[in-house]
Amino acid sequence: MHALLEQITTLVGAANVLTGQDVSARSADWMSAAPCRAAAIIRPASTDELSKVMRACHAARQPVVTHGGVTGLVHGAAAKPDELVISMERMNRIEAIDTVGSTLTVQAGTPLQSVQEAAEDAGLQFPLDLGARGSCTIGGNISTNAGGIRVIRYGMTRQLVLGLEAVMADGRVVSSMNHMLKNNAGFDLKQLFIGSEGTLGIVTRAVLRLHPQTPDVQTALVACPDFDALTGLLSHMNQALGGNLSAFEAMWHNHYHLLTEESGRHTAPLPTDSPFYAIVESLGIDADSHAAQFSQALESAFERELICDAVLAHSSQQRQGLWAIREDIEGLLQLLAPFFVFDVSLPISAMQDYVTEVEQAVAQRWPEGRVITFGHLGDGNLHFSITVGSDDDASRQAVEQCVYRPLSALGGSVSAEHGIGLEKRRYLDLSRTADELALMRQLKQALDPHNLLNRGKVLDPASF
Repeated sequence: MHALLEQITTLVGAANVLTGQDVSARSADWMSAAPCRAAAIIRPASTDELSKVMRACHAARQPVVTHGGVTGLVHGAAAKPDELVISMERMNRIEAIDTVGSTLTVQAGTPLQSVQEAAEDAGLQFPLDLGARGSCTIGGNISTNAGGIRVIRYGMTRQLVLGLEAVMADGRVVSSMNHMLKNNAGFDLKQLFIGSEGTLGIVTRAVLRLHPQTPDVQTALVACPDFDALTGLLSHMNQALGGNLSAFEAMWHNHYHLLTEESGRHTAPLPTDSPFYAIVESLGIDADSHAAQFSQALESAFERELICDAVLAHSSQQRQGLWAIREDIEGLLQLLAPFFVFDVSLPISAMQDYVTEVEQAVAQRWPEGRVITFGHLGDGNLHFSITVGSDDDASRQAVEQCVYRPLSALGGSVSAEHGIGLEKRRYLDLSRTADELALMRQLKQALDPHNLLNRGKVLDPASF
């Protein structure tokens, strides 16, 4: 290891090879703030430097773990003492914006919020949006195929990437920096790296697809009398808004009540006695016509008894206040710790029965346990925060059984948008067939035969 680090130091400079306390002072896990345990952190400044680093690591059979913003929730950035971390923090430049072709070329270590702001300055928008926007990086978004709050309108990260560049385990650079919407010249190689969590290659640069700005934002918090009304409201708003619906975020009563009346962390904009709440947001161009369309859609929802109460945001401050209730993950951490978080997806039609089944299973084993539910209802994505009084391994595995086992029969997924990492690896076969898993292993062996990239994440090495 010492000889390898000396070699890498000549490639990236002594200031960019961190060891000792400079490593342990950094976190490898957002939820627990556990210290990084890697032997060293390497900070390349370019694709060329990273390529040379990986050639050296490949020759030494040295495993590496890639770090972006380290905002993940499945231990995908965890590194062992005999592993090196490749931090993308110095590769944080926006290289070009093409306003005619509506593309933005960016380095992988650039924070998502910086990309959003650069697109806005150019008169366009990059619509991917999630609560960690100020910390998460584009490379991490790509590697985990991040979702967020606007999936129902713009799709996952996969739909927003036109081209990318990646460094392979042996240091080869695969540069497929396509700028075109249409390109059917052979295999779409970028799809190998989007969502593969750094196990097949390290994303270094990307060409992102931008969209026209939608400057008028209409946001409402609504209360629904039952789950059928909630899903009926989703269909109604989708139809009534003519494609402008950009977010439909549902909060079960337990989530809304906990973060408002029970804890006092937020003032409740609506009474807390309804079973379901939703933040409905629409993005449009013309303020007057868009506002009228949104108001009319809400009025007709009232008439159909899909909603029983509503509050409309009339300023950006009010809008942020509504979203703060939905996005207060730190509040959940403080109020429920120790607790477990889950990110699953399933058909919307099966969702309420599934939630009830999970709640009953937890209550049966832990009468004092709590299940807090919210999620991106518009794309079938639910988030659970579950506390049972302990976070030891036995409790974790028992709670995981309650959450994951019912998904298999429903055709659901154990991971909607956070990835697999280490945490969900043992449950991957609930969402993927044996043939699919075999093909994943074949791809891993073909592209990284020595298992150097994010070793042990997604796929169990023992299954190779």
